[in-house]
Amino acid sequence: MANVFGQIFRIMTFGESHGPGVGVTIEGIPGNLEIHLATVQAWLDRRRPGQSDITSPRDEADQVTCLGGLENGRTLGSPLALFVKNRDTKPEDYQDINQVYRPGHADFTMQAKYGISAKSGGGRASARETIGRVAAGAVAWQLVKKIYPNFDLLAWVHAVKDIHMPQDPNLKTTDALVTRDLIDKTHVRCPDLAVATKMTELIQAAKKKWGLSRWNHPLRHSRFARRARRTRF
Repeated sequence: MANVFGQIFRIMTFGESHGPGVGVTIEGIPGNLEIHLATVQAWLDRRRPGQSDITSPRDEADQVTCLGGLENGRTLGSPLALFVKNRDTKPEDYQDINQVYRPGHADFTMQAKYGISAKSGGGRASARETIGRVAAGAVAWQLVKKIYPNFDLLAWVHAVKDIHMPQDPNLKTTDALVTRDLIDKTHVRCPDLAVATKMTELIQAAKKKWGLSRWNHPLRHSRFARRARRTRF
């Protein structure tokens, strides 16, 4: 997977799911610009796991720390480094499946590409990696707002399986114009409240049916897992 994105505004994410932490370095930011870490934290709070029963149960505070490139709230022109410490790490919970290529994960892909894959969690191929992207996006958003004060950026869940929001070229739901507040009213992040309810019910039904969670993987107690553990990569 790629770790570096962009040309002028260039970011590199780092860290693994069950390592000390994850983060991002950002190059290309001019010096003497005001950047608010509180804004970055607010964006990270929106993506933080454990906020509902349809997200990961992982309990993380996701508190951002600046390691360099910022002084007294102003950029120095050097790379900006942002770091989030991993707190809820339990690598021992993966010991009995660490010789299994898990379906829906990148275990085999990472092994084929690098000759090794993380044995606890997804390593780099984990949703924890998106922390760096969200933090970089929060910085980029602040920079663009300085040039275009009326600029905003919105994203939301349009569909889950066969449940879709109605198409509207004016970005309206069945009830109102799409806004950030409307998006954040539901944990599924769908601004159409009626559709969001159906999406949530579908996710909850799938979770109940398959028992999918970080600590109760369906391969853990299967005969396939027991056979796979006897075969090394």
